[in-house]
Amino acid sequence: MPRLLKAAIASCSSSFSRRALSSTIPLPAQPEASSSKLPSPPPPTESSESTPPARWSPFTQRTGLIAMKRGMTALWDEDGKRWPVTVLQVDRCQVIRHESPTGPEGKYTMQLGASDRPNVRRLHKNQINHFKSAGVHPKYHLKSFHVTKDALIPVGTEISAAHFVPGQYVDVIAKTIGKGFQGVMKRFGFRGQPATHGTTLSHRSAGAMGANQDPGRIWKGKKMPGRMGGKQRTTHNLLVHRVDKELNLIFVRGAVPGFDDAVISVRDAVRATKWKAENEFKRGKPDGEWLAEGVKTLPLPTVTVQQAASADWPAVMEWPGPGKA
Repeated sequence: MPRLLKAAIASCSSSFSRRALSSTIPLPAQPEASSSKLPSPPPPTESSESTPPARWSPFTQRTGLIAMKRGMTALWDEDGKRWPVTVLQVDRCQVIRHESPTGPEGKYTMQLGASDRPNVRRLHKNQINHFKSAGVHPKYHLKSFHVTKDALIPVGTEISAAHFVPGQYVDVIAKTIGKGFQGVMKRFGFRGQPATHGTTLSHRSAGAMGANQDPGRIWKGKKMPGRMGGKQRTTHNLLVHRVDKELNLIFVRGAVPGFDDAVISVRDAVRATKWKAENEFKRGKPDGEWLAEGVKTLPLPTVTVQQAASADWPAVMEWPGPGKA
């Protein structure tokens, strides 16, 4: 028998024996796929309890919150001055998931959800599993925030309104109230045409807006009639006047875009908090002078609902005013 034929027969018999052996002997069970849910933090030990809590720094970026705009009211300070404020309510805001950093800045993406859904029949199975993996009830609203590594919050944590400190500045992001198709007088504040001297049926028109034969067209971006409102806008540097930890309410001075009961995002002010703290740090000022007057530091990574309930804080915390903190 040729040598090549013998080798082929031997290889076929060995492979058949291996297949037969694998079919008769039960194989070990495969390990289950790892869940996307982050592991729960270990129980505190003596060494972890002795470790001091993390401190906020000018280069820390905390998460924001999802809140509901409940309307406007007025508050009076100790000097009797009236301040118009907007009431924001934090409704069951919980951490849903984390995403590892992908950009050059190295910041994590943290997804938050707010407002529990009483009925989950209209949710897709993938959406239900998304919340189930985080161990939270399905939510109506989801938003993502970029945070640094020291500001990460465990999945499933419910964040309190005490995440923001009275006296600090915040930015509010929301969609403005839609006004529909409007003319230039309402949309941009144009003066309009004269009321007399031959003006007929064009008192509120924009007037001439074209050029000569050169360029012979309308420049892009020209202020003309069009759809007004319904766009995402950011209101910067609003002062947190009062925080109610029991009702999860945040009172900010000034107006907030959006209609009543609108869903908004609240974050630490980029200009009056982050940039100011970085500039004061570079100038060599001490730790307690980085932020606004009366604000020594910010809670890191956050204040949970359980921490706010057990802490020896007043139910309503209010900023006393300049020179009184």
